[in-house]
Formats: sequence, C-alpha cells, structure tokens
Amino acid sequence: MKVEKISCKNFRNIENAEIIPCDRMNVICGENAQGKTNFLEAIWLFTGAKSFRGGKDAEFVKFGETKALISMDFISEGIKKEAEIEIEDKRTAFLNQNKLKAPASLAGSFNAIIFSPADLKTVGEGPAFRRKFLDTAIGQLYPSYIDLLRNYLRAVTQRNKIIKDFRYDSTLSVMLDVFEEEMASNGEKIIALRQRYVKEADKALKEIYSGISSGKEALDTAYVCTASENFTEKLKASRKEDMYKGTTSVGPHRDDLDFKINGISARNYASQGQKRSVALSLKLAEATVLKKQVGESPTFLLDDVMSELDIERQNFILNHIKGMQAFITCCDPTNIKNLESGRVFNISKGMVSRCTYI
Repeated sequence: MKVEKISCKNFRNIENAEIIPCDRMNVICGENAQGKTNFLEAIWLFTGAKSFRGGKDAEFVKFGETKALISMDFISEGIKKEAEIEIEDKRTAFLNQNKLKAPASLAGSFNAIIFSPADLKTVGEGPAFRRKFLDTAIGQLYPSYIDLLRNYLRAVTQRNKIIKDFRYDSTLSVMLDVFEEEMASNGEKIIALRQRYVKEADKALKEIYSGISSGKEALDTAYVCTASENFTEKLKASRKEDMYKGTTSVGPHRDDLDFKINGISARNYASQGQKRSVALSLKLAEATVLKKQVGESPTFLLDDVMSELDIERQNFILNHIKGMQAFITCCDPTNIKNLESGRVFNISKGMVSRCTYI
C-alpha cells in the first residue's frame, strides 16, 4: 500500500494543496492550527471510515465555500488506483472514476492505521477505549463486522429500554426474549472475531513491545469476556440485576482487553512511558495483522504523538518502522532531528511552504 499523491481543495483550512510523499517516513511539520492533521485526516477518509476526529461531513468544507474535494493516487496490490471524495452536506466517493454507493464502500481498497493522542489513553483509561481499538481494527479486516456491531448495539439499546419499563408491564417479556436472541446471535459472532483477532495480534505485540523496551519487559494480552458461552442464558439470569441498574451488564459491549507487563497489570501499575509503549505496540501490531490478512502493509498515520513520547520511542517510530509508508505530524522540529531518511513537508496556513529530502 503506497500513497503517491494526496490533494486537497477547500478541505478544512486547506484552499488548494497537495503532497507527493516518499515510500518511507513522511513528516508534516508546522505550528498548531496550520493544517497538518488535515492532510492525515484526508488520507484516512479513503479507508471508508469516518474521521478519527469526529464531527459531521459538512465541517470538512472550508469556511465560506460550498464544496470540498480530496483526491488520492495510490498503489494497492501492485495496481495504481485513483480515488476522490467530494464533500458538501455529505461525502460522495469515487474509485477509478466510478461513483460508489457510499463512502464506506472504499473499505478494503485502501488500508491505513491511525495513531493519535487519543490512542495513548487506550491502556490507562476505561474499557471503552480498548473496545474501540478492537472494533476499528477488526472493521478494516472484516467490513461485515461493522454491521454486526451496529445491529448488536441497537438490540442492547432496545433491551435497556425494556428492562427499565418491565417492572411496570410484565407483558414486555416477549419483546425482551426477541432482543436477547438478537443480542446473542450477533454478540457471539462479535466475541469470536475479537478473540480471533487478539490471538493473531498477540505474537506481534510481544515482539514489538520487546523491541521498544530493548528486551527488558514482556507483554501479555488477554480478551476479558463477560459472556463467552451460553450468552442467552446469561442474559436471562442477569435480568433482575439489570432491571435494578437499568442497563445490560453482560455482552461484548462490556468486555475488555487486559495487558500485563512482566505479569503485572499495565492499567493499574504501569508507568506513563510503559502505557504509551503498549499503545504504540498495539498500533504496530494492528499493521502487522492487517498485512498478514491482505498481503501488503497499510499506510501508517501518526498524528501529534511525538511530543508525548520520550526520545527512545521517538527514535523507534522514526527509524524502526520498516516495510510500510508512514506519515507523521509534529510541531517541534527537534522531535525529528534523528530521522535518518524520509521527506519533510512544512505546512503554513494550509499550504505546503517547503519540502525537504533527508
């Protein structure tokens, strides 16, 4: 997977600019609010996913304009491809000049991994961050997973509404059975895919984390499941407690990932540096699994994380990510002083002011 050119017109604060990257490390450098992350966001949208920054499609359009356009030339499976996304109130996507049914139809044509400051919370914060990591990673591998998850969460929402009213109307038990069956049907598939993914990622995680820690520490990862077997029975058994709490207590929406460094809980006892190392390892392992599944490395996007990492981890990112094209944003030029080879793009007011080869 290789981006050959990314162009933006009236996208965020970018009036009209393009980047022609190298196939190794590409650094997008500049002060805050100059448009660095906008280029990464533009690349990410070609995965078919929503923006990693959140927000509505209409917010992509430069203030005062009615329409934005981003285009990208890239190579996938050895074939040169062209993609475009037009944005007004919503996105419209094209692949090789053919209009797609929806932007999500780009999924599988172009693969990328995003690592942003929010991902640094994956280890130390609540389970929702770790579930989001799993769901995003698996969704790229298996686009049908997204529908499974959507249907499952809709059934959870309906069950939660019913259990709140059940004490006042026992006739709702029939509807409760229906939504619990739907939860179980989709939930068991979600759990199986998550367990499979964690198993595939574990080996890569161990090797990458060992490299980042210079072999001083060992990382173990486990999927913590609240309903791995007899899902329907567990839902029925939890009804009384769930009615009291007003929420569904078992299922993949309550599951977690557990990380241990040298046998000790990373979430509870790891240092900030160790937690950041685990988060970085997760993203690099995600890239490894994706490459194994699709046969080529994804594009690696790192948004504003260099200042959050110490010199050793900065050096690992700059010079030890092998075999894949990478884009990284940074504000402080000293963060990339150890870059051995690559291309540096200086961004100012949404324009590429200078390009330097290293």
